[in-house]
Amino acid sequence: MYRPSGFVRSLFASGVAGALLISCSGGSKTSSQPAGSLTDLMKARNLSEADVSAALKTYTPTGRMDEYLTFASGGHGGQIEVIGVPSMRILKYIAVFTPEPWQGYGFDDQTKGVLAGGKRYGRDITWGDTHHPALSEMGGDYDGKFLFIGDKANPRLAVVDLSDFATKQIVTTDLIGSDHGAAFVTPNTDYVVETTQYPVPFGSVYADPAKDFKEKYRGAAIFWKFDRTKGRIDRDASFAVEFPPYTQDLSDAGKLTSDGYAFFNSINTELTWGGDMEGNPPMESGYSKNDMDYLHARPSAA
Repeated sequence: MYRPSGFVRSLFASGVAGALLISCSGGSKTSSQPAGSLTDLMKARNLSEADVSAALKTYTPTGRMDEYLTFASGGHGGQIEVIGVPSMRILKYIAVFTPEPWQGYGFDDQTKGVLAGGKRYGRDITWGDTHHPALSEMGGDYDGKFLFIGDKANPRLAVVDLSDFATKQIVTTDLIGSDHGAAFVTPNTDYVVETTQYPVPFGSVYADPAKDFKEKYRGAAIFWKFDRTKGRIDRDASFAVEFPPYTQDLSDAGKLTSDGYAFFNSINTELTWGGDMEGNPPMESGYSKNDMDYLHARPSAA
C-alpha cells in the first residue's frame, strides 16, 4: 500500500466525530439538513451508532483524494486494480498482460508493442495471472515511482510507470516455465527479481519427470536489471541463478544489515513430481513428507 505524496488526507478524527455528535443532537449550525434528520435516517435504515461510525471511517467525499492507494493483483484478469483507502473505491484498472478493448490497451501500436515484449516462443499471449505487485524502492523504502508485477501462468514481468499508471514494458525468458515469487526489488531497485514456481528443463523442452526429474528439471531466479533513468528493464545486463528442482514460493531482498542478499524459500526437498497414474502420491502430499525445507540466500548482485 502506497501513501502518495501531496494527496489530501481523508480525515476521521475528533472533528468528524464531533460533527456526527452535533448532528445527532440537532445542534449543528453548519448542516443544511433539518434537526434530527440523521437520527431519522438511522432509524429508517435500522442503523446503529456503530454502523454510522464504521461508514464514516471509509467515507470520502466526492472530489477528495484518498490518503493511501492499494495496488492489488487482478489474478486471471491479468491487470492491477488501484483501490483508494479509506474509501475502498476502485480508482483504476491498470491493463498489464491482457488486451482490454474497453480502454484500448492492446489495440494501438504502442500497447501492442508492450504486449509483444511478453511473447513466449514466438506466440502472442492474451491472458495472464497477475501476482505480487511490488513498488520501487530507494534506500529500502517505497518511493512510489514504479510498480512491478509478475504473471504466474506465463512467466512474464511487467513495469508500470506510476507517473501515468500505464504499463511500459513486459519481459520474459525461456529459461523458466512459471513464476510465483515475482516481483520483488532490491533496496534501490537496481534489480527486480522473478523466481520460478515449478521446475522445468531449461528452455521448457520436454523431459520425462519419471526418469529425468533430478537431472534435467531446474528452478531459477532471474535478476532483471532495472534502469531507473529510462524506466525500463535492461535485458542485456540481467542474469539468472540456477536452483535445484525444488519449488520456489516467495522471495525478498535483504535490508539494513542484510542488504546485499536475496532470500528464496523452497519447498519440495522431497523432489516429488506427482505421477498419480504411476502410484505416486499427489504432488501436494509429496511436498509435505519432510519436516524441513530450505531458505536460500545469495548475493543480490552478479
